[in-house]
Amino acid sequence: MANSHFLSFKTVKPNLDKGRGARSNETGRYEPNQRERFNDGWDSLSDDNKKGRQTTVTIERPKTIINKVTSPYVGFERSINPYRGCEHGCIYCFARPSHAYHGLSPGLDFETRLFAKPDAPALLERELCAPKYKVRAISIGTNMDAYQPIEREMKIVRGVFKVVSDFNHPVSVLTKSNLILRDLDVLAPMGQKGVARCMISITTQDRGLARAMEPRCPTPEKRFDAIEGLAKAGIKTGIMLGPMIPGLNDSELESIMARAAELGATYSAYTILRLPQEVSPLFQEWLETFAPNRARRIMQHIRTLNNGKDYDPAWSRATESRTPLAKLIEQRYRLSQKQTGIISREDHKPLRCDLFRVPTRIQGQGDLFVEET
Repeated sequence: MANSHFLSFKTVKPNLDKGRGARSNETGRYEPNQRERFNDGWDSLSDDNKKGRQTTVTIERPKTIINKVTSPYVGFERSINPYRGCEHGCIYCFARPSHAYHGLSPGLDFETRLFAKPDAPALLERELCAPKYKVRAISIGTNMDAYQPIEREMKIVRGVFKVVSDFNHPVSVLTKSNLILRDLDVLAPMGQKGVARCMISITTQDRGLARAMEPRCPTPEKRFDAIEGLAKAGIKTGIMLGPMIPGLNDSELESIMARAAELGATYSAYTILRLPQEVSPLFQEWLETFAPNRARRIMQHIRTLNNGKDYDPAWSRATESRTPLAKLIEQRYRLSQKQTGIISREDHKPLRCDLFRVPTRIQGQGDLFVEET
């Protein structure tokens, strides 16, 4: 367990919303008028500060649910996002800028004004039944955490897993939540057949740092419990280390890997912090609040990794590490893999696509097998 050195850091700017990651709520970049919530010194925000900003959920009714992914920086072709926005409130979340497309702030709005798609299971079933459907593994939890707190009541993701289970459709999920253990009754049989695998994301073992960076995520201990529970259920389970933030949590890389391996993780991946668009000022504001004595050095490291910029995917997400710092982190990661026996996510055996079938209850006749093309 890492030492709780983070707890000694002092808050230099009061948080206007307790239990949230972002410190502000600036208007999205597409809005004609800019506005920002601030403390005017007359205690007009005192009531809000006591109770905190409440989470609201808006129901969406999309026509389709499977997204086709063309980005060269990710290792999957299809994804499902049952929610938009994420109540976990991770300050570093790269998905925050997406809220600006809907006239909302990537700051506090992203973690308090959420959108849910309760029709996701029905839409998925319809799309999987299409005569021309071609089987490809579907990734869940890539642009938000599917197991964020509202899933406990809405159970949209559970419904999605029931559908893919009925069809024997390959699926992978990435989450920071031990809530995934609720669905072992569905996931375990899929994992044993080779059509499901899971990754648990752990950024730090320091509970104080985790609480500040990821305010509504389950504790690191509960996430390690999730790794153990999934592995014991026969599901191929991985560890996602990330984001690694040079000068803040990167020193924990080896210890997180070692503990995950002890609990049953067999594959891994890591990411280094990336700060696209509004994420950069939000993260810097957070740094100045929680780690003022490290803020300048951490941002220097980030800019070194991005060719002098806050974010440059051509550098920070290049196929090969392009800077000494990036190479050092990669070398440490590779060495840790050798020491623990954990393989890379890319080297993991692919999920099976040959078991896919439209279930009898839908066809009204014998199961029809669909070959992957």
